[in-house]
Amino acid sequence: MKGLALALSWLSVLPVRTGEPTAQVAAGALRWAPVVGAGLGAGAGLIVWGLAALGVPGLVAGLLAVGLLALGTRGMHVDGLADTADGLGCFGPPERALAVMKDGGAGPFAVVTLLVVLGVQAGALGSYPAGWQVVAAAALAAATGRAGFCWVARHGVPAARPGGLGALVAQSQPVWVAPAWWLLSAVAGYALAGWRGPAGVGLAAVVVVGLSAHTARRFGGMSGDVLGAAAELGTAAVLLLLAT
Repeated sequence: MKGLALALSWLSVLPVRTGEPTAQVAAGALRWAPVVGAGLGAGAGLIVWGLAALGVPGLVAGLLAVGLLALGTRGMHVDGLADTADGLGCFGPPERALAVMKDGGAGPFAVVTLLVVLGVQAGALGSYPAGWQVVAAAALAAATGRAGFCWVARHGVPAARPGGLGALVAQSQPVWVAPAWWLLSAVAGYALAGWRGPAGVGLAAVVVVGLSAHTARRFGGMSGDVLGAAAELGTAAVLLLLAT
């Protein structure tokens, strides 16, 4: 249960008290991340459902839900997506890319990436039928996105730099953990939306595998920012296919 408590503390604004995490507890927190993501996603779906019942246009409801979801995660994943985009967009050796990511500013690559990825999430949420379906779809997407943490932090991929979340969880996950979560998500997705469910989960997995391979080469390993990018891209992939 320490892993779940840490996952709630790290990945949400819930006031869960935890001590200084050990490497073992931090590894467990990543494995609990899809469960926390499902809860956050369900909350976003409920927001869309409620706003739709009040007559709010779908796209507006989707944008508000995505914005509140970002608040519910302290903006960590969105920030990671932005920093990863800027790091991949710059020239120079890995040290240069990591310095750009650490700078904290949002460059043009970050802005465009955020607009596209969050726009896809909002548009897909807003176009999905209101009711329990949008709640289930948002929960599935958020859980699948966070399963990507376990692939980014798998054995064999070192931390790109010392210190921080990335160094704490790097190489902490057996290679089967993320595929196991993706398989479970695919089954749930099929029950929810037929072939579109597994297709969305499969697309998310392909995106995360590609992101991890590219960032490991470009940055010399993984970082906490890449974890956030994997979560947001995976979530967007599932929502896109579910809404198609």
